[in-house]
Amino acid sequence: MTQKKYPFEKHQLDIEKVDPDALYVMDKLRSNGHIAYLVGGSVRDLLLNQTPKDYDISTSAEPEQIKQLFRNCILIGRRFRLAHIRFGRKILEVSTFRSGDTEKDELIVRDNKWGTPEEDVLRRDFTINGLFYDSSTQEVIDYVGGYPDLQKKMLRTIGQPYIRFRQDPVRMLRLIKFQARFGFEVDAEAKVALLECRKEITKSSPARIQEELLRMLESGASEPFFRYMTEHGLIHLMMPAYGEFMESPQGEEVFAYLKEVDTTFHDATREPLPRPVLLACMVYPLLEKRIQTRYVDREKLPHLGEISIEAMDQIDDVFLPFFPLSRRMKGSLTSILTSQYRLTPLDKRRAMRIRIPNDPDFQLALKFFEVRCTLEPALQTTWDKWNEALGTPEQPRPMRRRRKRRRKAS
Repeated sequence: MTQKKYPFEKHQLDIEKVDPDALYVMDKLRSNGHIAYLVGGSVRDLLLNQTPKDYDISTSAEPEQIKQLFRNCILIGRRFRLAHIRFGRKILEVSTFRSGDTEKDELIVRDNKWGTPEEDVLRRDFTINGLFYDSSTQEVIDYVGGYPDLQKKMLRTIGQPYIRFRQDPVRMLRLIKFQARFGFEVDAEAKVALLECRKEITKSSPARIQEELLRMLESGASEPFFRYMTEHGLIHLMMPAYGEFMESPQGEEVFAYLKEVDTTFHDATREPLPRPVLLACMVYPLLEKRIQTRYVDREKLPHLGEISIEAMDQIDDVFLPFFPLSRRMKGSLTSILTSQYRLTPLDKRRAMRIRIPNDPDFQLALKFFEVRCTLEPALQTTWDKWNEALGTPEQPRPMRRRRKRRRKAS
């Protein structure tokens, strides 16, 4: 590959927009004789005039050398050794240039062979993520044609897409993620390879895929992402019951929730929705159908205990066996879903009783109920009443312990 350098006059990436801590790390690495570039998604986002969520740095320094230079550094990973440099709550990820066989049609299980900048970029997934930014010269360095692809809004793999997807199947999710986020066109070869390799997705680490899905729920592009995932059959491979529901007309209810998450609730003026609330947007339409079929259609009214059991079973049907949620996450999600039937009881004949339950996740339930209100404006009055009551909750009375009477000595 021929190296091309684009000066500031061409790319117009203002160095003032780069995180100052990232600039400090690169300066310190260079002053100690190492090469150091900004790389990947942060370069891509800056060139697209977007604010990066995080900053990754690639360097010729090996992990142990990085740790010696920065006291605020810890080394992580075995499969892929990385340095994390902490600045308060912010973490900058610093990786050493790597090399490896990019033509082997095998799953990558270990990746700690050091290399050159060119060798490193050839291992990356897509050309738009294969750009380096040299802060010392303010040049964008391109080995793979990523800069023109970014200008043409084209998603293209680095190397043969069939091989790259088999080496790391999570790249298929990332392809769909970038298509959803940026609206880019997918290269014809990558489209074919995605269909041919999609069954490989089940070989990936569930933890990695789960994190990708959760991040997409937070991204502001969850609705197109899950549509593409459904259209390409990837959801059905990982979550068969969920995929079947999403392919049905009722799946549009889930997409409606996701669209509200992407628009109304993805706003700089609002706090981000917690992850259990985002997951509730995925599961609640299925639970509604379940309750309707098993109870309402049979003229039965379940109590909250029964609804809680149904909610737990519904969560398992959606996420198991591929995505076992943590006990805490599952508990919060169950509480959010069950509480919806406290907020809007199935028995319409009974007068609504405003009583705040002793449940630490009830505020999350109200947050999800707020999302419901955007889809059903008639619920707004109910939300106002509960929210007002939550503002001045009744303080539970402390329980008094009974003192045991001492027996008189006989």
